[in-house]
Parts: sequence; C-alpha cells; structure tokens
Amino acid sequence: MITLTDINDAAARIAPYVRRTATVRNDTLSRRLNTNVYLKLELFQKTGSFKLRGAFNQMLRLNKQQRQHGVVAVSGGNYAQGVAYAGQVLGIRTCILMPTYTPRNYLEATRSYGAQIELVPSIQEAFDLAEQYRQQGWNSLHPFDDPRIMAGHGSLGLELVADVPDLTDVLMSVGGGGLMSGVTLAIKGLKPDVRVWTVETEGADTLARALQAGHVVQIQPNSLAKTLCSPVVAADALWVAQHHVARHVLVSDRDAYLAERLLLERAKVLTELSASCTLAAAEQLRDNFSRDSRVALVLCGGNVSLDDLVDYKHQFE
Repeated sequence: MITLTDINDAAARIAPYVRRTATVRNDTLSRRLNTNVYLKLELFQKTGSFKLRGAFNQMLRLNKQQRQHGVVAVSGGNYAQGVAYAGQVLGIRTCILMPTYTPRNYLEATRSYGAQIELVPSIQEAFDLAEQYRQQGWNSLHPFDDPRIMAGHGSLGLELVADVPDLTDVLMSVGGGGLMSGVTLAIKGLKPDVRVWTVETEGADTLARALQAGHVVQIQPNSLAKTLCSPVVAADALWVAQHHVARHVLVSDRDAYLAERLLLERAKVLTELSASCTLAAAEQLRDNFSRDSRVALVLCGGNVSLDDLVDYKHQFE
C-alpha cells in the first residue's frame, strides 16, 4: 500500500510535466445543495483527464534501459492519451492496445501524441496481448492497479487540501480505483477527518459489487460512463474503500447526464459522465452536508464528444 511519502515524492517528480489544476467554489451549486461546493477542475489537465499524473509517474520511474524498450499499455479511454503524451514528452516509444469500440475522438487524440495503436476485440484480449508484448521486452504498464499510478494520482489530493484548507468532504468516481486510492490516502494522510464519498454509475459498479462480496469480483460493464467501465477494481482500492470511505454511492446514467448538463449550463464546464456523476451523488448525499461544510467534487475528465452529447440527449430527454 502506498504512503503519504510515496505521494509527496510522486508529486515532486511529476510537477514539471503536469498542470496544477484549479479548485473553485461554485455559487450555483452551493445554493442548490445548501453548502459550499468546490469543483476540482481536473478536466483542464493536459489530455483532458487526471490520468496524466499516474502515467508520468510510472514512466519517470523507468530506468534508462527500460525506457529504450518502450511501453505497452491497455486503455479504452483517457489513460491511452496520458501514456501517449508522457511518451512523447519523455521520448519513450508507446504502444496502446485499445478495444475496437473505442470512440473515434479517443483514437484520434491518442494517435496525435505519437502512439502506435492496435485495436483488439475486447479489454481482456488487450491485456492478453500486452502480456505477449511484455515477454518480448516491452514494459507493460497497468492502467490502475499499480502503486506508481496511485501515487501519481494522489498528487491531486495534495492540491485539494492546499486549496481548501477547511475541506470536509470529497466526492470522486471509481473505475479501476487508481484515482480513488491515491487521492483518499493523500487526503487522509493530511486531514484524517475529511470524509471521502465514492461514486459509480449503475452498470459500472465494480467497487459496489466487491464491497458487497468482500473481495474483488469481475463484471461485464454496460454503463454509458465508458471511462468507469473497468471489469475489476484493484485489490488495494477495495481495501482503501473498506477502511477509509464514508459511503459508496451508485447513480444512474440518466442522473449522471442531467448533472453533466447542469455543469455545462451553470458552471460552464463540459465533463464526462465519469465526472458529472459526482454531482449526481452529491444530490443524493445532500442531507449529510451542513451550511458550513466544504464539499469538493473531483471533475476528473472532460473527453466527451458532440456525438456523445447528442446520443445522451436522445436517450434521456
């Protein structure tokens, strides 16, 4: 399990390469929830999501010889862009294995950062192919189940505490659990009394099922929040949730979409469903917050296309 020292070291290591994204109080949402709502605008990170933090920390920990062999990674979304961009900046060859159903905007962005892309029928087949690459000498990087990636993502938690010193609550979504693990351990290491609330969309409920079962379980995700659709949650993430999370919340895709629209219209930010679901969860949890609470929503990504928005509108309105 990573420590606060690991997270501080990672934050210093990646600082020259990542943006320190803003945390802003939103008046409209604060009035709506009768508390103080802050938005961690990680969607304005380079490549449009938090994934860059962990990807840089993974790749900066490679030695010179390892870098010469290149890296291979599996992703159907934001991690692909993070690895590709980090490879471009650090001069490391990157190969990204992506499922054939990956949205066009993700493919184009990943290619634009210089990565070689191979399309495979499913995520599981992508992981199988990554193992073949590893046996050929490539460095295989995991998208969430890796202490280096959790420590890198934890740098976001350090920023939150620095920006909102009287922070009381944090809401963030869970895919494979790398973000949640790193940010939770960073915040709890600095301010143990802060409550962490985790969120998944229905159909991408790997953590919810693992919490119910008491162990990691594999699912077949079917949520529209594609960047949350990991088939499993990391074992370390499950442990963090069991020991440090106040409550885990499930929201529907429809509620995540309505929150996405509200954030666009009133906060003027366009997020993914994987980010807007935190606002939908905050609506469910509103009775847990007082007028003096300081509630941060981690808006973890903004890689949504116009086609996505049109599809959501047709489905839910």
